[in-house]
Amino acid sequence: MGSDSWEALLPPMFASAGIAVAGPLRVEPLTGGVSSDIVRVTLSDGREFCAKRALSQLKVAATWEAPLERNHYEIAWLRRAGSIVPGAAPQVIAEDRAHGIALLEYLPPADYTLWKSDLLAGKANPDVPLRVADALGRIHAATLDDASAAAEFPTDHLIDALRFDPYLRSIATRYPDLAPRILAVMEQSQSTHLALVHGDVSPKNILVSVHDGHPVLLDAECAWYGDPAFDAAFCLNHLVLKLIHLPDLAPILFGQAGGFARTWLAHFPPALRPEIEARTAALLPCLMLARVDGKSPVEYLVNTARDTVRHLAIPLIRQPLSSVEATLDVLQNSFRNHSSSGQFRD
Repeated sequence: MGSDSWEALLPPMFASAGIAVAGPLRVEPLTGGVSSDIVRVTLSDGREFCAKRALSQLKVAATWEAPLERNHYEIAWLRRAGSIVPGAAPQVIAEDRAHGIALLEYLPPADYTLWKSDLLAGKANPDVPLRVADALGRIHAATLDDASAAAEFPTDHLIDALRFDPYLRSIATRYPDLAPRILAVMEQSQSTHLALVHGDVSPKNILVSVHDGHPVLLDAECAWYGDPAFDAAFCLNHLVLKLIHLPDLAPILFGQAGGFARTWLAHFPPALRPEIEARTAALLPCLMLARVDGKSPVEYLVNTARDTVRHLAIPLIRQPLSSVEATLDVLQNSFRNHSSSGQFRD
């Protein structure tokens, strides 16, 4: 095996954590996102861990490169978030900063389900979005105007490479008539430095305990001291995209999206809520469009479902509302009116 193989890189990481390794490691690939190689590591005594190595070229069809240093900031986010909301992030065991590797606790499928898998299977547990919103809001609130957090996450360049460019700037290029609005929304969010942001609050990155229902946020490679509205809009977007894919769940998921927004916003001081909510409402339709026409389209929307997203999002990009509830109401009414005619079915 080469010097950069898992088998060569992992033993020093275990040693740095004071974990004795006797005998060979068993390394098995895990499914995950597009930005990292993720493996399960089993020691000879049966203990299991997760190791994650950042990729320079993400696993998408388009050219999409990102600095490996993001792994370090992911680890920093996991540690800080876990200290604010115990159990909200996996425990960090060790870090190899030179190779961009995190060694984490392993959360077995017997104990945790993936929120995305549950939703796509039609299981819309009403507690999950509220608990995710509560954990996220607590992390945001605990880091509001926190100079130490801002200094620890100087990652404007990373959030641009991983989110603003492949999502918003790419659709601005594709839709020249919408570009001024999209770029204005992007620049407003980019210039906001208010709280510690995860940057990828998606159901695919959230495990839910089967024992007590607490959520665990994974994959914080986009960690950034910036705009908390981005986190909320990102998660709300995924709830909307899921209901377009599963229209029978639409009334339930619209209701859950509203509950998510209310729970999350309640964590902010009243004076801040209007501006944060307005940015969230403006970001949501832009992110919807980005997930069908940006560099990383969601895999489960095809054919007319993608046209549905465009139909719903574009009017709200042109004329954004200042309220998340109002935005969700417009989306729900438009979806209901048009889906009854069969236009939104694949």
